[in-house]
Amino acid sequence: MTTTPPSLGRTLCAMITPFTPSGAPDLDGAQRLADHLVTEGCDGLVLSGTTGESPTTTDAEKRSLITAVREAVGSRATLVAGVGTPDTAHTVTLAREAEQAGADALLLVAPYYSRPPQDAIEAYVRETADAAGLPVVLYDIPARTGVRVEPDTLLRLAEHPRVVAVKDCSNDFLAAQKVMARTDLAYYAGCDEHNLALRAVGGAGCVSTVANVAPSAVRSVLDAFDHGDTAEAVRLQHRLTPLIEAMTASGLPGTVTAKALLPTLGLPAGPVRPPLRPADPRTTAALRETYDRLTSEADSRRPATA
Repeated sequence: MTTTPPSLGRTLCAMITPFTPSGAPDLDGAQRLADHLVTEGCDGLVLSGTTGESPTTTDAEKRSLITAVREAVGSRATLVAGVGTPDTAHTVTLAREAEQAGADALLLVAPYYSRPPQDAIEAYVRETADAAGLPVVLYDIPARTGVRVEPDTLLRLAEHPRVVAVKDCSNDFLAAQKVMARTDLAYYAGCDEHNLALRAVGGAGCVSTVANVAPSAVRSVLDAFDHGDTAEAVRLQHRLTPLIEAMTASGLPGTVTAKALLPTLGLPAGPVRPPLRPADPRTTAALRETYDRLTSEADSRRPATA
Protein backbone atom coordinates (compact mmCIF):
# COMPACT_ATOMS: atom_id res chain seq x y z
CA MET A 1 0.00 0.00 0.00
CA THR A 2 1.35 3.41 -0.97
CA THR A 3 -0.48 6.59 -0.08
CA THR A 4 0.17 10.20 -1.02
CA PRO A 5 1.13 12.28 2.03
CA PRO A 6 -1.46 14.97 2.80
CA SER A 7 -0.58 18.61 2.30
CA LEU A 8 0.22 19.13 5.99
CA GLY A 9 2.68 16.25 6.05
CA ARG A 10 2.62 12.76 7.47
CA THR A 11 5.17 12.62 10.32
CA LEU A 12 4.64 15.76 12.38
CA CYS A 13 6.43 16.46 15.64
CA ALA A 14 4.65 18.16 18.51
CA MET A 15 7.77 20.21 19.16
CA ILE A 16 8.81 21.42 22.58
CA THR A 17 9.55 25.10 23.06
CA PRO A 18 13.20 25.41 24.14
CA PHE A 19 13.98 27.88 26.92
CA THR A 20 17.23 29.31 28.22
CA PRO A 21 18.34 28.39 31.76
CA SER A 22 16.64 31.58 32.98
CA GLY A 23 13.36 30.54 31.36
CA ALA A 24 13.36 32.90 28.37
CA PRO A 25 12.60 31.59 24.88
CA ASP A 26 15.67 30.05 23.27
CA LEU A 27 15.03 30.90 19.63
CA ASP A 28 18.47 29.77 18.50
CA GLY A 29 17.82 26.47 20.22
CA ALA A 30 14.40 26.22 18.60
CA GLN A 31 15.98 26.71 15.19
CA ARG A 32 18.60 24.06 15.87
CA LEU A 33 16.05 21.56 17.16
CA ALA A 34 13.65 22.23 14.28
CA ASP A 35 16.41 21.73 11.72
CA HIS A 36 17.40 18.46 13.41
CA LEU A 37 13.83 17.15 13.48
CA VAL A 38 13.26 17.91 9.81
CA THR A 39 16.62 16.47 8.78
CA GLU A 40 15.77 13.28 10.69
CA GLY A 41 12.43 12.73 8.98
CA CYS A 42 9.70 15.06 10.21
CA ASP A 43 7.83 16.77 7.38
CA GLY A 44 5.79 18.95 9.73
CA LEU A 45 6.21 20.68 13.08
CA VAL A 46 3.43 21.63 15.47
CA LEU A 47 4.43 24.69 17.47
CA SER A 48 2.82 25.95 20.68
CA GLY A 49 0.74 22.87 21.24
CA THR A 50 0.45 20.92 24.48
CA THR A 51 4.06 19.72 24.31
CA GLY A 52 5.12 23.25 23.36
CA GLU A 53 3.78 24.63 26.68
CA SER A 54 1.29 26.94 25.01
CA PRO A 55 -0.57 27.82 28.25
CA THR A 56 2.59 29.43 29.70
CA THR A 57 4.01 31.23 26.64
CA THR A 58 2.98 34.74 25.71
CA ASP A 59 1.45 35.84 22.43
CA ALA A 60 4.69 37.58 21.48
CA GLU A 61 6.70 34.45 22.27
CA LYS A 62 4.41 32.36 20.08
CA ARG A 63 4.87 34.77 17.17
CA SER A 64 8.64 34.83 17.59
CA LEU A 65 8.79 31.04 17.68
CA ILE A 66 6.94 30.71 14.36
CA THR A 67 9.19 33.29 12.71
CA ALA A 68 12.38 31.67 13.99
CA VAL A 69 11.40 28.13 13.04
CA ARG A 70 10.23 29.20 9.60
CA GLU A 71 13.61 30.79 9.03
CA ALA A 72 15.33 27.55 10.07
CA VAL A 73 13.31 25.04 8.04
CA GLY A 74 12.14 27.13 5.10
CA SER A 75 9.84 25.09 2.88
CA ARG A 76 11.18 21.72 4.05
CA ALA A 77 8.35 21.24 6.54
CA THR A 78 4.89 22.58 7.25
CA LEU A 79 4.40 24.64 10.40
CA VAL A 80 1.16 24.18 12.31
CA ALA A 81 0.66 26.80 15.01
CA GLY A 82 -1.36 26.16 18.15
CA VAL A 83 -3.80 29.04 18.68
CA GLY A 84 -6.61 27.57 20.79
CA THR A 85 -7.57 29.29 24.05
CA PRO A 86 -10.67 29.44 26.26
CA ASP A 87 -11.49 32.86 24.77
CA THR A 88 -12.76 33.11 21.19
CA ALA A 89 -11.55 36.69 20.69
CA HIS A 90 -8.07 35.81 21.91
CA THR A 91 -8.01 32.73 19.69
CA VAL A 92 -8.95 34.80 16.64
CA THR A 93 -6.12 37.23 17.42
CA LEU A 94 -3.61 34.39 17.74
CA ALA A 95 -4.84 32.87 14.47
CA ARG A 96 -4.28 36.10 12.57
CA GLU A 97 -0.87 36.63 14.15
CA ALA A 98 0.20 33.06 13.34
CA GLU A 99 -0.73 33.61 9.71
CA GLN A 100 1.29 36.83 9.59
CA ALA A 101 4.28 35.16 11.26
CA GLY A 102 4.49 32.44 8.58
CA ALA A 103 2.49 29.45 9.81
CA ASP A 104 1.00 27.07 7.24
CA ALA A 105 -1.96 25.91 9.33
CA LEU A 106 -3.63 26.39 12.70
CA LEU A 107 -4.11 23.85 15.50
CA LEU A 108 -7.36 24.62 17.27
CA VAL A 109 -8.10 22.91 20.56
CA ALA A 110 -11.60 22.99 22.00
CA PRO A 111 -12.05 25.81 24.53
CA TYR A 112 -10.95 24.41 27.85
CA TYR A 113 -12.17 24.86 31.43
CA SER A 114 -15.55 26.45 30.56
CA ARG A 115 -16.79 23.18 29.00
CA PRO A 116 -18.98 24.78 26.32
CA PRO A 117 -21.76 22.77 24.65
CA GLN A 118 -21.30 21.47 21.12
CA ASP A 119 -23.02 24.36 19.37
CA ALA A 120 -20.68 26.78 21.13
CA ILE A 121 -17.61 24.74 20.13
CA GLU A 122 -18.84 24.74 16.55
CA ALA A 123 -19.31 28.52 16.58
CA TYR A 124 -15.84 29.00 18.09
CA VAL A 125 -14.24 26.91 15.34
CA ARG A 126 -16.16 28.61 12.55
CA GLU A 127 -15.37 32.11 13.81
CA THR A 128 -11.67 31.30 14.06
CA ALA A 129 -11.56 29.58 10.67
CA ASP A 130 -13.32 32.56 9.08
CA ALA A 131 -10.89 35.04 10.64
CA ALA A 132 -7.69 33.77 9.00
CA GLY A 133 -6.83 32.31 5.63
CA LEU A 134 -5.10 29.16 6.88
CA PRO A 135 -6.24 25.52 7.07
CA VAL A 136 -7.46 24.45 10.50
CA VAL A 137 -6.56 21.25 12.34
CA LEU A 138 -9.09 20.48 15.09
CA TYR A 139 -7.49 19.16 18.28
CA ASP A 140 -9.75 16.77 20.18
CA ILE A 141 -8.22 16.06 23.59
CA PRO A 142 -11.01 15.85 26.17
CA ALA A 143 -8.71 14.65 28.95
CA ARG A 144 -7.21 18.14 28.99
CA THR A 145 -10.07 20.34 27.82
CA GLY A 146 -12.89 18.68 29.74
CA VAL A 147 -15.04 18.46 26.60
CA ARG A 148 -15.19 16.32 23.46
CA VAL A 149 -15.54 17.59 19.95
CA GLU A 150 -18.31 15.10 19.28
CA PRO A 151 -18.45 13.14 16.01
CA ASP A 152 -21.61 14.93 14.87
CA THR A 153 -19.88 18.27 15.45
CA LEU A 154 -16.89 17.10 13.42
CA LEU A 155 -19.19 16.04 10.60
CA ARG A 156 -20.72 19.51 10.47
CA LEU A 157 -17.37 21.28 10.74
CA ALA A 158 -15.94 19.14 7.93
CA GLU A 159 -18.17 21.13 5.59
CA HIS A 160 -16.19 24.29 6.32
CA PRO A 161 -13.62 24.77 3.54
CA ARG A 162 -10.77 25.60 5.94
CA VAL A 163 -11.37 22.78 8.43
CA VAL A 164 -9.16 20.08 6.93
CA ALA A 165 -7.82 17.80 9.65
CA VAL A 166 -8.12 16.40 13.17
CA LYS A 167 -5.43 15.71 15.73
CA ASP A 168 -7.12 12.86 17.57
CA CYS A 169 -6.43 12.36 21.26
CA SER A 170 -9.98 11.26 22.05
CA ASN A 171 -9.05 7.61 22.64
CA ASP A 172 -12.30 6.84 20.77
CA PHE A 173 -11.03 4.79 17.84
CA LEU A 174 -14.51 3.87 16.70
CA ALA A 175 -15.58 7.51 16.44
CA ALA A 176 -12.44 8.38 14.49
CA GLN A 177 -13.17 5.68 11.94
CA LYS A 178 -16.79 6.77 11.61
CA VAL A 179 -15.80 10.38 10.90
CA MET A 180 -13.03 9.35 8.48
CA ALA A 181 -15.47 7.17 6.57
CA ARG A 182 -17.92 10.04 6.09
CA THR A 183 -15.61 13.03 5.50
CA ASP A 184 -12.39 14.05 3.80
CA LEU A 185 -10.83 15.16 7.10
CA ALA A 186 -7.19 14.12 7.43
CA TYR A 187 -6.88 12.29 10.75
CA TYR A 188 -3.62 12.47 12.70
CA ALA A 189 -2.85 10.25 15.68
CA GLY A 190 -2.14 12.52 18.63
CA CYS A 191 -1.14 9.62 20.88
CA ASP A 192 1.98 7.76 19.76
CA GLU A 193 0.57 4.35 20.63
CA HIS A 194 -2.06 4.90 17.89
CA ASN A 195 0.28 5.97 15.09
CA LEU A 196 0.26 2.70 13.18
CA ALA A 197 -3.31 1.70 14.02
CA LEU A 198 -4.78 4.95 12.74
CA ARG A 199 -2.64 4.86 9.59
CA ALA A 200 -3.89 1.35 8.91
CA VAL A 201 -7.51 2.52 8.74
CA GLY A 202 -6.79 5.55 6.56
CA GLY A 203 -5.24 8.08 8.91
CA ALA A 204 -3.03 10.80 7.43
CA GLY A 205 -0.17 10.35 9.89
CA CYS A 206 0.79 11.41 13.37
CA VAL A 207 1.52 14.42 15.54
CA SER A 208 4.12 12.83 17.77
CA THR A 209 5.59 13.82 21.12
CA VAL A 210 8.10 10.97 20.95
CA ALA A 211 9.43 12.38 17.66
CA ASN A 212 11.15 15.10 19.68
CA VAL A 213 13.76 12.52 20.65
CA ALA A 214 13.29 9.75 18.06
CA PRO A 215 12.05 11.32 14.82
CA SER A 216 13.49 8.71 12.46
CA ALA A 217 12.12 5.84 14.54
CA VAL A 218 8.63 7.34 14.51
CA ARG A 219 8.78 7.93 10.76
CA SER A 220 10.12 4.44 10.03
CA VAL A 221 6.90 2.85 11.28
CA LEU A 222 4.82 4.75 8.75
CA ASP A 223 7.41 4.26 6.02
CA ALA A 224 7.29 0.49 6.45
CA PHE A 225 3.51 0.42 6.40
CA ASP A 226 3.27 2.64 3.34
CA HIS A 227 5.71 0.39 1.49
CA GLY A 228 3.48 -2.59 2.17
CA ASP A 229 5.65 -4.26 4.82
CA THR A 230 3.08 -4.49 7.57
CA ALA A 231 5.07 -7.04 9.57
CA GLU A 232 8.02 -4.66 9.69
CA ALA A 233 5.74 -1.77 10.62
CA VAL A 234 4.38 -3.80 13.52
CA ARG A 235 7.89 -4.73 14.64
CA LEU A 236 9.00 -1.11 14.54
CA GLN A 237 5.92 0.08 16.44
CA HIS A 238 6.51 -2.58 19.09
CA ARG A 239 10.14 -1.51 19.30
CA LEU A 240 8.99 2.04 20.06
CA THR A 241 6.39 1.03 22.63
CA PRO A 242 8.65 1.10 25.72
CA LEU A 243 9.80 4.63 24.87
CA ILE A 244 6.21 5.72 24.17
CA GLU A 245 5.17 4.34 27.54
CA ALA A 246 8.09 5.95 29.36
CA MET A 247 7.49 9.36 27.80
CA THR A 248 3.69 9.59 27.77
CA ALA A 249 2.24 7.13 30.27
CA SER A 250 4.59 7.47 33.22
CA GLY A 251 2.52 10.03 35.12
CA LEU A 252 4.56 12.93 33.76
CA PRO A 253 3.55 15.14 30.83
CA GLY A 254 5.34 14.50 27.56
CA THR A 255 6.79 18.00 27.76
CA VAL A 256 8.62 17.05 30.94
CA THR A 257 9.95 13.74 29.67
CA ALA A 258 11.00 15.17 26.29
CA LYS A 259 12.83 18.03 27.98
CA ALA A 260 14.54 15.56 30.30
CA LEU A 261 15.81 13.42 27.41
CA LEU A 262 16.80 16.04 24.86
CA PRO A 263 19.81 17.48 26.72
CA THR A 264 21.22 13.97 27.15
CA LEU A 265 21.16 13.75 23.34
CA GLY A 266 22.94 17.07 22.93
CA LEU A 267 19.80 18.87 21.76
CA PRO A 268 18.21 22.10 23.04
CA ALA A 269 15.45 21.97 25.61
CA GLY A 270 15.95 24.01 28.75
CA PRO A 271 13.62 24.03 31.74
CA VAL A 272 9.87 23.62 31.80
CA ARG A 273 7.82 26.55 32.99
CA PRO A 274 5.87 26.35 36.24
CA PRO A 275 3.55 24.88 37.26
CA LEU A 276 5.34 22.02 35.47
CA ARG A 277 8.42 20.73 37.24
CA PRO A 278 11.45 19.00 35.75
CA ALA A 279 11.97 15.25 35.87
CA ASP A 280 14.22 14.11 38.70
CA PRO A 281 17.62 12.54 37.96
CA ARG A 282 16.38 8.99 38.49
CA THR A 283 13.52 9.46 36.00
CA THR A 284 15.87 11.06 33.50
CA ALA A 285 18.30 8.18 33.79
CA ALA A 286 15.49 5.65 33.25
CA LEU A 287 14.30 7.55 30.19
CA ARG A 288 17.79 7.54 28.75
CA GLU A 289 18.16 3.82 29.42
CA THR A 290 14.92 3.14 27.54
CA TYR A 291 16.05 5.36 24.67
CA ASP A 292 19.43 3.59 24.53
CA ARG A 293 17.74 0.20 24.28
CA LEU A 294 15.74 1.46 21.32
CA THR A 295 18.76 2.81 19.50
CA SER A 296 20.99 -0.16 20.29
CA GLU A 297 18.42 -2.54 18.83
CA ALA A 298 18.20 -0.38 15.72
CA ASP A 299 21.99 -0.37 15.37
CA SER A 300 22.18 -4.13 15.80
CA ARG A 301 19.88 -4.68 12.81
CA ARG A 302 21.86 -2.48 10.42
CA PRO A 303 23.93 -4.43 7.91
CA ALA A 304 27.66 -4.27 8.43
CA THR A 305 29.58 -2.11 5.95
CA ALA A 306 32.67 -3.29 4.17
